[in-house]
Amino acid sequence: MSIHIAGAPCCWGVDDPKNPYLPPWERVLQEASQAGYKGIELGPYGYIPMDIERVQAELLKNDLSIIAGTIFDDLVSESHLGNLLEQVDEICSLITKLPFSFQDKEERFRFSPPYLVLIDWGHDERDYKAGHPDQAKRLSKKEWNRMMSHIRTIAERAWKQYGVRAVIHPHAGGYIEFEDEIQQLLKDIPYDIAGLCLDTGHLYYSKMDPEQWLRDYADRVDYIHFKDIDEHVYQQVMGEHIRFFDACAKGVMCPIGQGIIDYEAIYKLLKDIHYHGYITIEQERDPRNSDTSLRDVSQSLAYLKNVGY
Repeated sequence: MSIHIAGAPCCWGVDDPKNPYLPPWERVLQEASQAGYKGIELGPYGYIPMDIERVQAELLKNDLSIIAGTIFDDLVSESHLGNLLEQVDEICSLITKLPFSFQDKEERFRFSPPYLVLIDWGHDERDYKAGHPDQAKRLSKKEWNRMMSHIRTIAERAWKQYGVRAVIHPHAGGYIEFEDEIQQLLKDIPYDIAGLCLDTGHLYYSKMDPEQWLRDYADRVDYIHFKDIDEHVYQQVMGEHIRFFDACAKGVMCPIGQGIIDYEAIYKLLKDIHYHGYITIEQERDPRNSDTSLRDVSQSLAYLKNVGY
């Protein structure tokens, strides 16, 4: 088993690039390097600039590689497709031109990074029902099929034009979140079009067993996100009318090893399924609390190394 651990800007509260409280992206890269990471995600479109020379200089300074770019946007609306394809072009043009030194040349993964992570997001009616499969509105068949068509178009463009593998990330508060939606997604999007990025924290948040899902869908998983959940805060926010990222601002996500998810069991599972690939640690938070990000991402990485990763 060959696993590499990476980080993500959301550990510094970077989810909305328009949030006025975001830390400078240069600081995020510097602290990720200080914590011991060798790879990091690009974060939401618009946070790290689409400037190859500036970004490359900062990556080299901090001995980091970009593991993935992300489209974190409305994948449903017909009017959005043009904008989504512009994001594909800009993100893939950048990440494929940046130096990548995180992967050992002798290793052979199904699809090599950097990946393009696809996340549906931007629907108030679902955001407030994150984690509640029994209450959340579902898309009509027509709307669902349109989203699937958009995903296929995005994934094919990324692969055919840039050689970038698209991976679909079920996300709390989006229209691909719950068990029935992920299972339908897997029927509608063949593995040769796009893989899965399963996120342990989002699975648990949305009433699924992360260990079971990683085992059952091992043949569809190209990339994994790790989060941990503070069970006390989780039970509290499940009883509130609250947006997903407002729940994160309350501390529902915690450093790996300090929450409810059993990462020693998941390590054994990943050995059983012979997972070879990349795992990115995430801990969404309010960016106004990013002064503790370096401490937390350091603790998360140290914990995973201590249990064998």
